[in-house]
Amino acid sequence: MRETNITNNLMESDILTKVSRYDLIRNQRMIYIDVHKSLAGQLAGKFVAVPNLINIIARQEFQGVGETEAEALDNCILKIKDYNIEDIFPRPNPATPEKI
Repeated sequence: MRETNITNNLMESDILTKVSRYDLIRNQRMIYIDVHKSLAGQLAGKFVAVPNLINIIARQEFQGVGETEAEALDNCILKIKDYNIEDIFPRPNPATPEKI
């Protein structure tokens, strides 16, 4: 199989990451923490850990950064340690009506 350089096919502003997923169960509810390793493009750090609920990403202040996967995950967990799940994610704008 011939190896290709995937990054040659990206647009200049693209960011490509490899993701490891962790599950955090808190108060019988589960959130995911995806740790992104930058393969192309610029992230906030070499590794960025992002809590999420599949389609809802945690506010930036709860995202962890590090030079290693473990460091980013630890940084993220430290940031969310004292918060309920509801407090980690952005709240819907009450002025914007929900679509049905």
